[in-house]
Amino acid sequence: MQLLTKTITDRNIWNASLAKMPTSHVLQTWEWGEFKAETTGWKPHRLAFFNHGEAVGMAQVLTRQEGPLRVMYVPKGPVLDYTDEDVRQSVLAELKRYAEEHGAIFIKIDPDVVIGVGEPGAPDAKTLPLGYTIQQEWEKAGLRFSAEQVQFRNSVVIDLRRDEQDILMDMKPKTRYNIRLAARKDVEVRFGDADDLDLLYELYKETARRDDFVIRPLEYYRKAWGDFMRAGLAQPIIAEYKGTPLAHVIIFGHGKRAWYFYGASSNEERNRMPTYALQWEAIRWAKSQGMAVYDMWGAPDDFDDENDPLAGVYRFKSGFGGTVVRRIGAWDYPANKRLYALYTRVKPALIGAMRWAARQRLRHGGPGEA
Repeated sequence: MQLLTKTITDRNIWNASLAKMPTSHVLQTWEWGEFKAETTGWKPHRLAFFNHGEAVGMAQVLTRQEGPLRVMYVPKGPVLDYTDEDVRQSVLAELKRYAEEHGAIFIKIDPDVVIGVGEPGAPDAKTLPLGYTIQQEWEKAGLRFSAEQVQFRNSVVIDLRRDEQDILMDMKPKTRYNIRLAARKDVEVRFGDADDLDLLYELYKETARRDDFVIRPLEYYRKAWGDFMRAGLAQPIIAEYKGTPLAHVIIFGHGKRAWYFYGASSNEERNRMPTYALQWEAIRWAKSQGMAVYDMWGAPDDFDDENDPLAGVYRFKSGFGGTVVRRIGAWDYPANKRLYALYTRVKPALIGAMRWAARQRLRHGGPGEA
């Protein structure tokens, strides 16, 4: 299949087309590219791949100079119908060619391709052959599993196409109890907006101090949260008791999917279970918006490792009755094999630190950063 590759320079065209594509993801939206450009120095290029005049794939490629070296990253993309072998192989060939022609030493490709569902070893766990097929195709095409996994491969997802009562009944009894307890203990939940950014940040700072992780200055979150709220891609939800904010979540939404990216809570009134009330309201809100999936974003790589930083978070998330989804992760195509080998030898300590920092941020919400 010979594809025609076009660069898209119009925000509305890009986002509207993206929302209609299979495996569409918020990290492929126009706003995410602009956010990365303004905060971390990545330059976005939006590529659409056409077959006989029809868009069959899309990829927002982020490019950054690291000294004399140029690297590329496709977060949660490319977006396409991965069941179509001709399309997926043709789009991959176009991305390889793009990296080579633009002087990148490698391009990291991190699609939302599922390789299995359920915890490995659990009675209901199963593997999906398509994910393994794609891994084999990529190995033959010269890609390798990346040592730097920027986003988590695993997450917990909730099917929103069911009735609310069915969703609630799929939760663990203790989770349902805590949701109802929050209501009995007079926790009130409201929807916020960009005017609440200072409040959201103060709760986030309090969470960071309590749980000992590093956050960025407020101006960063004015973009990470505020710009997406104003674009209609993020919704903050705040839990209060007698007018005092206790906790919040910030839910990102695009197409038919919602993601729980950020959350924070106060040290006060924790016995009122505000975080349970928030998750239930977030699920109900996403369903009311016509979304089919609520993605709780982030589960351990090793579900048996109690020392994994996500172990406790996973116990909380798993109470809401979702399904573990395991993905193939990020893969690198070394467009310049010599420099790629040098890069991966010289920078292992930096890559390890980046992975650790990404995991720490994701432990408390938010997409990882390359």
